[in-house]
Amino acid sequence: MQTNWNLKLILEDDSQVKIDNLKRISEDLINNFSSKYSTNNSYLENPTVLLQALIELENIQATDPANKLGEYFGLAISLDQSNPKLLAISSQLESWAATLGNKIQFFSLSLGKISLQKQQEFLQDVSLLPFHKLLSRIFDTAKYNLSESEEKILNTTSRFSKGNWVSLTSRLLAEEEIEGRNLSQLMSEISNIEKPKRDKAAKDVMTILDKHKVVAEVEINNIVNYKKEIDALRGISRPDLPRHIGDDVESEIVDTLRSCVVKNFDIAKDFYQLKSQLLGQKTLAYHERNVPYGSVEIKYNFEDSYKLVTRVFQNLDSEFAKVVTTYVDNGQVDVFPKKGKQSGAFCSQGAKNTPGFVMLNHMDKLTDVNTFAHEFGHAVNHEFMRDNNSAMYFGNSLAVAEVASTFFEDFVFQEVGKSATDEQRLSLNISKLNDDISTIIRQIACYEFENSLHQTIREKGYLSWQEIGKLFQIHMRAYMGDFVEQGPGSELFWIYWSHIRSSFYVYSYASGLLISKALQNMVKTDSKNIEKIKAFLKVGSRQSPKQVFAEIGIDITSPSFWNQGLLEVKTLLEETKTLAVKLGKI
Repeated sequence: MQTNWNLKLILEDDSQVKIDNLKRISEDLINNFSSKYSTNNSYLENPTVLLQALIELENIQATDPANKLGEYFGLAISLDQSNPKLLAISSQLESWAATLGNKIQFFSLSLGKISLQKQQEFLQDVSLLPFHKLLSRIFDTAKYNLSESEEKILNTTSRFSKGNWVSLTSRLLAEEEIEGRNLSQLMSEISNIEKPKRDKAAKDVMTILDKHKVVAEVEINNIVNYKKEIDALRGISRPDLPRHIGDDVESEIVDTLRSCVVKNFDIAKDFYQLKSQLLGQKTLAYHERNVPYGSVEIKYNFEDSYKLVTRVFQNLDSEFAKVVTTYVDNGQVDVFPKKGKQSGAFCSQGAKNTPGFVMLNHMDKLTDVNTFAHEFGHAVNHEFMRDNNSAMYFGNSLAVAEVASTFFEDFVFQEVGKSATDEQRLSLNISKLNDDISTIIRQIACYEFENSLHQTIREKGYLSWQEIGKLFQIHMRAYMGDFVEQGPGSELFWIYWSHIRSSFYVYSYASGLLISKALQNMVKTDSKNIEKIKAFLKVGSRQSPKQVFAEIGIDITSPSFWNQGLLEVKTLLEETKTLAVKLGKI
């Protein structure tokens, strides 16, 4: 069992000679395509020529060694965010990749300009059927394209205008340590069942956040204002529209989800009231919202977590478990926190010609088991897509990505509770409600905060960290209610919330869990439905999220669908209240 990444699976040799050789191969691929089609526009008229061009483009995506270079150094930096050598190489590679991308973007930009009649002709051509989805996306989004020269400028400068700001904040936070504990460890400690320990950890976290609040203020203002200018150039009015376009999901679907969740904020308010009663406190401090209740605070070392997750995945389907064991055996998982390592967890999708990797910061808690299952849900999804899609469609929309992760996470959590006593079940129910509310309601509250942040900065031009903090507290209070204090220091907690730098990413957690609840019920009703789940996991980006789920009987355009998932959370809350009364806890 390996607990550190083996990045040699991507790049055996990271010497400058090897890097230069791979760059030359990549340049040859791009230059050959560019020289062939940049001066020959027949692909815009002739479906046979277009088919050949698309096949060649797909081959580039499948074989381009630039994918390996990007993933290798991206992952290496996530383990050592302050390494100047890695940062220098990565910066050079980003600039190089942007230049290469500029050489090939003429293709999609030119396709986007063809007549509606020609678009329909291509979309009806049987020979082009494998590429119909790609062509539809190109045609649908063309109205937001700028000129080729303008797009080149944006590609070249985006990391200086945004990316480096995000890296700066992440690096500053990653380098902090107080009494030998980094930010990831302190963020875990603020949920300690012992109040003195969690209060001390919260004080330390706020010390770190306070230290970097001015940098974070400048960073977030820069990101939002940069986005405002780009949106204006593209003729995009609402700040979240680019996210929806990129995710291939209609804004109306996201708005319906948001509306349904906001109308159910009382679920969270009632939960925090119950939790404060169970913990014997009049109210909870902001940092105490995730504190576990009762006997659920048991230790799961990494080996225990591995065995539990593998067993649950195996019970669902042996192919799922195989992904877990393969990743761990091959060194595709980095398990433990360390100074300089990025906080949180993720699963790197990479490209079809690069292996996937999972990052954890495992600290032996039940939440770490859930995170393990969550990230390996992504890994299973990636491997199923890898085996069943061309390079063109390897990957999926954010509107789909979080479904697989929460599907597997919930089954693992349910396994933990199978042999629980009433006392243990109460604590497990509280933990489950905490996760569901954090994933669904808190993330939509964050989405509403992001929307207000973007709208307000667009109107005023700039917001101080104090103003951002007040806006943050308004939206956190909106879902938490009166039983969670928005006390001094809570106004800084937006600083470490990395997802807001990605702009409107967080809705996918809410939609993912609510959709996955429906998929879980399908499997619980009939175990043979696992084949439908496997089919969903294989789809990739060949279909829009609406189409993917419609094929298995789920209508994500309907408010009643989202409300049904929210009703499940509300029902669990009522059952938990009844159990607490039965046990004499409230």
